[in-house]
Amino acid sequence: MPETPHGSAHATPGTFVIATAGHVDHGKSTLVSALTGMEPDRWAEEKKRGLTIDLGFAWTTLPSGRELAFVDVPGHEKFLANMLAGLGPAPIACFVIAADKGWQAQSSDHRDAINALGITHGLVVITRADLAPDSVDPTKAQVSAQLRGTPLEAAPIVTVSATTGEGLPELISVLDEVTASAEPPTTSGRVRLWVDRAFTIKGAGTVVTGTLTAGTLTTGDSVELRGETIARTVGVRGLQSRNSTTIEVVPQARVAVNLRDVPADDLHRGDALLTSGVWPIVDTIDVRRTMGEALDCGIHELMAHIGTAAVPARLRDFDADHARLTLDRPLPLQVGDRIVLRAPGSRNVFAGLLVLDVDPPELSRRGDGARRARELAERPVNGDILVEVARRGAVERSVLTRFGLQVPDDEGLPADVESVGGWLVHSPTLTAWVEATKSLVSRELAATPMAAGVPVKAVAEALRRSPDTSRRHGGETRRDALSKANDQPTLPEGTGTASRALLDAIISRAELEAVDGMVRPPGHTAGLGAAEAGIAEIERRLAADPFAAPEADDLRELGLGARELAVAEKAARILRLGDGIIVCPRTPAQAMRILAGLDQPFTTSQARQALGTTRRVVIPLLEHLDGRGWTRRLDTTHREVVR
Repeated sequence: MPETPHGSAHATPGTFVIATAGHVDHGKSTLVSALTGMEPDRWAEEKKRGLTIDLGFAWTTLPSGRELAFVDVPGHEKFLANMLAGLGPAPIACFVIAADKGWQAQSSDHRDAINALGITHGLVVITRADLAPDSVDPTKAQVSAQLRGTPLEAAPIVTVSATTGEGLPELISVLDEVTASAEPPTTSGRVRLWVDRAFTIKGAGTVVTGTLTAGTLTTGDSVELRGETIARTVGVRGLQSRNSTTIEVVPQARVAVNLRDVPADDLHRGDALLTSGVWPIVDTIDVRRTMGEALDCGIHELMAHIGTAAVPARLRDFDADHARLTLDRPLPLQVGDRIVLRAPGSRNVFAGLLVLDVDPPELSRRGDGARRARELAERPVNGDILVEVARRGAVERSVLTRFGLQVPDDEGLPADVESVGGWLVHSPTLTAWVEATKSLVSRELAATPMAAGVPVKAVAEALRRSPDTSRRHGGETRRDALSKANDQPTLPEGTGTASRALLDAIISRAELEAVDGMVRPPGHTAGLGAAEAGIAEIERRLAADPFAAPEADDLRELGLGARELAVAEKAARILRLGDGIIVCPRTPAQAMRILAGLDQPFTTSQARQALGTTRRVVIPLLEHLDGRGWTRRLDTTHREVVR
């Protein structure tokens, strides 16, 4: 697969992606070209106008061996969305200010974008020092003042001239220091590659490019493609970095991915390639403001920038700092993601957001918004395992991991959270489920003493019929949610071994057992209740004449139907032969003693006469003996006892 005109560094442990930022015409592209020897502007119009319009890409290798991939973003206010698409996935920012121009309008916009995106690693480069040497120190002071209180407040500042080469050696040294101190990427994490370009290459097919910041992509992988108009699994046909084909790419890297059997026209900037099945795809999230305008200022229709995506969104404010964001289309998001909000038509950053909850509760009661604001205000940046578990009663560990929460091992779980199979369970809720199960089984068996137990499915359904407290209490404070989480809890829906493991744990803790699909106390035997007298009368009659099976009318008069007879048979009080023939469990053995005394073989008629019974009884009785291997049928009329 041919590499794109502007490719990317092959990802090794010493590879880093850096996005430029800064006002238009402050020398960002010129700086990147001076560092890499590559022209980042890709379009003829950009070269003609000397103005970066869209994202550009270039790379270089530092003397230390570290490889840098640059994403050059446009600085003009008209192209803020393009700038955010380049800056959004980047882990490091290179903020550029021209000495001869100083801090300007889009400098503030780009600073705010970096702040909103939570980019904490970066550097500042004062360019065009040769054009205004006397302005360098005032510009440094200006930059320091403007960056105060932002993630780049302590970023190193380097002065250069890209045209004369002044300061470039120092800049290379600082780039080495900044990348050396950056947090190492996670190669074993899940992939979320935000697409910034999609196109077709003759002979190769569809190619997408993006910044890989976590996980590993390998040729032959199947990945999930989620986008504006597409949701399907696709195959990775090939990979490229640094204009070279490679089998595997690990972060950080600019990567070109050749996809199988998907038209480029179906793909757009803002789509994402994902590790299959491990990302929540959501359109409703609860967020915290990290900077910018108060969320309760009255503006509700906004544009949300996430990764390379730009999606219309509606804001429901809870207070100045917390809100619910409903996106126009679902995206792969996790707790801790950063979002930039922009008002439609505006060329400025409205606010920066931190994602706190990707599976928020419904809010339908009066005052839910205020209660939700208080709960979110107490929530740590990386989520609260106890709150998440208490709100749901129980949740599969894999679900919380998919949400982006760091779930500790069993020893590190918070108090009141315990591990049951693949589930994390709120201990007070589990206690409530156990007590509810005990009560249900006791009540049902008291009402139906002939029952062998309560069906497992009925127990599960009963525990799910209680009012959904995860919805009722989802808008309350952490303290309120925890104190009320066991108020009429509901068992979570689910299928498979994990869900059954949770139900089995509840049954076990209730000191019950599940046998043949029935929940019952250990050693439980079904009682006969009102049918006891009828069964006792049958036993008395059969004791006097073992082969005088009662007639159907006799059974009806004694109040013995199919259910009562089944319970009595399970209790070994009677034995049913064929259709409606009731005898004592000892009757077959008694018959064998008599039949063994007959001349062998014997006929059905001879057996009937020896037993003193009727044809209605003797035929099913003989068939029963045949089935047990005690007698053998020789022809249509003769049998013999098996010796």
